[in-house]
Amino acid sequence: MHFVDAKGILSGSDGRLGMNIYRGCTHGCVYCDSRSRCYRFTHPFEDIEVKRNAPELLEKALKTKRKKCMIGTGAMSDPYMHCEEELGLTRRCLEIILQHEFGLAIQTKSDRILRDIDLLDAINRGSKCVVQMTLTTWDDELCAILEPNVCNTKRRIEVLAEMKERGIPTMVWLSPILPFINDTEENVGAILKECARVGVKGIINFGMGLTLREGDREYYYAALDKHFPGLKQKYTELYGNAYELPSPKTKQLMALFRRICRENGLLYTPDACFAYMNEYPEKNVQLSLFELP
Repeated sequence: MHFVDAKGILSGSDGRLGMNIYRGCTHGCVYCDSRSRCYRFTHPFEDIEVKRNAPELLEKALKTKRKKCMIGTGAMSDPYMHCEEELGLTRRCLEIILQHEFGLAIQTKSDRILRDIDLLDAINRGSKCVVQMTLTTWDDELCAILEPNVCNTKRRIEVLAEMKERGIPTMVWLSPILPFINDTEENVGAILKECARVGVKGIINFGMGLTLREGDREYYYAALDKHFPGLKQKYTELYGNAYELPSPKTKQLMALFRRICRENGLLYTPDACFAYMNEYPEKNVQLSLFELP
């Protein structure tokens, strides 16, 4: 890893702010879109860029914000990579968010988030905290191939259950579903049923398949050659250099997805899920004369 002094830490509008403390990742997921060249990495993806002044920048930024809102993190780089154990920058930023009474929507694949469950709980009791976990593959052996350097799906389900016990709402990203690899009704159904069992609030899915761009595509195809010989040729014949690669089983998998979510009262459209995550609870509502003691 290497350290930089960033010029800023927050992006977006006042109603929806995001931050990335790190750039790059060490989880090694074979399908990672963040490897795409459009993001203009000037260093190897596994050489994590650490914004060492992130807490100071966040403190300064939140002091100037008059309107409270949700702050998202984890969309581009996981806030609980291996280096977080040593550096603790994510935890310091959570402490600042709690201090200034902002909300938090945090996304990860790692059970390291449990280290900070005390802060997540405090943020949720003071305003709102939503923990998001990405789930793709129920089979442990396959998970070790697709996401080799992070805890498996069953452990992530345990994390979701612990968040539920604390009253912290959770969301699941069911993505990506890789054609001819994990695009089975058995896999998708097993994940969905476990999500319902541990009481997740909703499941985000933009379609059964994956997206590939320059940079990401080459890394993914190298993984196919290594672990699934012959599958790369099947992909190139079926999809060419397309950006969107839908599973041939999309219709039945989406029907299964919608059915299980409806039966269990889960949010399942992207609009509904994001509306919930971005809504900051307005608690300081002035009492009417009729409500005064």
